[in-house]
Amino acid sequence: MKLIYAAASPYARKVRVMASEVGLLDSIELVATAVLPTTENDLVNPLNPLAKIPVLLTASGEALYDSRVICEYLDSLHGRSPLFPAEADKRWPTLQLAALAEGLMDAALLARYERAARPAELQWPAWLDGQLGKITRTLDALEADAARLSGPVDIAQIGVACALGYLDFRFADLNWRNGRDGLRAFQDAFAARESMRQSEPV
Repeated sequence: MKLIYAAASPYARKVRVMASEVGLLDSIELVATAVLPTTENDLVNPLNPLAKIPVLLTASGEALYDSRVICEYLDSLHGRSPLFPAEADKRWPTLQLAALAEGLMDAALLARYERAARPAELQWPAWLDGQLGKITRTLDALEADAARLSGPVDIAQIGVACALGYLDFRFADLNWRNGRDGLRAFQDAFAARESMRQSEPV
């Protein structure tokens, strides 16, 4: 298998952490690339019409995207305990928490683009404030529900950890840990895992 990714992408990091946690990382060739919303990428665009990473090329040559699909595919390939719970009473809360983490990544990436990719004279402060508001509300919701981030590793924990890691990487000025002791404790512990240490963004 081949994973087309960027080291700074929280979505690609989620896939790499997932692969590591289920023992599949060594069977995946990592192919680094850079994807920007304003430029063509000759490697990614023919595989994903949305022009987004990550993209996983399976052993049969099929291109899978996005990170949610790739992670669930990887979860189907190993014999360990599944990271996507099958039982309804666990599955839906886990997927909802994973979706919240995905939305946190989305808002952070849009805010990053507004700050770093858009020319200063074209930046829209109200747009940036809207994305930062989503980030703050999501962090508060995760803090209020931090107890759900305990127990065996699952896709929700991976997603939250990668989203928070992206905030550390790109938005250190937000000081998201302030007043969020539960979330801070979760992240400090999860970030020490080998899967997280070997996938730190650059």
